[in-house]
Amino acid sequence: MKAIQVKNLVKVYGGKVKALNGVSFEVEEGSICSILGPNGAGKTTTIKIITTQIPQTEGEAKVFGMDVKSEGSKIRNLIGYVPQELSLWTDISAYENLLIYSKIYGIPRDVRDKRIAEVLDLMGLEEAANRVVSTFSGGMLRRLEIGSILLVNPKLIILDEPTIGLDPNARMLVWNKIMEYKKEYNSTIFFATHYMDEAEKYADKVFLLDMGKVVISGTPSSLKQLVAKEKIYIHLKNEDAQKALKILSNLKEVSIEEANGNRFVLSTKTSKKTLPKVLNLLYKNNIVVSEVSVKSPSLEDVFIKYTGHKIEEESNIKQALATRRMIRLGQ
Repeated sequence: MKAIQVKNLVKVYGGKVKALNGVSFEVEEGSICSILGPNGAGKTTTIKIITTQIPQTEGEAKVFGMDVKSEGSKIRNLIGYVPQELSLWTDISAYENLLIYSKIYGIPRDVRDKRIAEVLDLMGLEEAANRVVSTFSGGMLRRLEIGSILLVNPKLIILDEPTIGLDPNARMLVWNKIMEYKKEYNSTIFFATHYMDEAEKYADKVFLLDMGKVVISGTPSSLKQLVAKEKIYIHLKNEDAQKALKILSNLKEVSIEEANGNRFVLSTKTSKKTLPKVLNLLYKNNIVVSEVSVKSPSLEDVFIKYTGHKIEEESNIKQALATRRMIRLGQ
C-alpha cells in the first residue's frame, strides 16, 4: 500500500501565484520520507493538500488510496499532523493540553489519563506534565506538539519543519523521540524540512523540491552518488604554493577545483586512496601541510547540481512571501 500518492499536483493561489507546478511522488507505507527544499519551494502547500486543508488546482493526491478531495474525513482519522505554527495553549499545563486534544480526538474518558501518561513518558515530558507550557523551551514545545498527535497512534505522521528554530541538541532529542515511536509502532512518517542533515540521516527516501517541482528523488545514498566526487581541502604551512600546484596538477587521480594562496581544494573519486598519495608526494618534496580535511558528497551538493543554487539561498523570497500570505488567507 502506498501511504501517499501525489500525481501532477498544481496549486495556484489567487489566480497568479503558482506554488506547485506538477509535483509527483509516492511514499511507501511504513517508510520515512522527506520533502526537502528552501522556503517558497512548495513544501507547506504540498502538506496542506495532503492533509486535506486546501484543495489542489490540478492533479491528484491520495492517502492510503483515498482521494483527498472526496474522502477527507476518512483520511483525517488516519493521520497526525504537526504544522510549523504553534499548536498549543501556552497558558495551561502540558497535561491540560493533552487532555483537550484527547477530548477532540474522542478518546474514551476511562483511558484518557493512561494514554496521556504514556505520551508524556514517550516524549520525555513526564516531569513537566503540570508545568505551564509558556515556561517550556522550544524543544519541549515541539515534543509536546508531536506528542499530542500520538495520542491516537496515527497511521501516518506528517510533520512540517519539525525542528525549525531549535538548537542542535534540541533537534536531536526531538528526532530521537520520533524514531522511538517509529520503532515501536512502525507508522509512516512524512516530513518537510530545509535541514539537509535531517533528511540525510532519517529519511529512507528524499524528494528534492524547488520552485514548485520535484527536481529529483531517491535514497540519500543514491542521490549522493550522483555527485560522485569527494573534496580534499589542503592548507600548506610554508610558501611552496606554486611548487605544490605543479605537483598536484600532474596527479591524474585529482582535479584542482580551487587554488588560493596556500589553500587548495581538490576533487577525487575516492579520498581513501588518493589522500595518502597526495600527502606522500608533498612530503617527499619538502612541502609541509598544516591542515587537511575531506568532505564527502552531501545532499547540498546534489541540490546545487540539479538547481544551480544552495538550499539556504532566498533567491525566491518574494514568491515565498506571496505564497505564505495566500496560505494564511486559505485561497
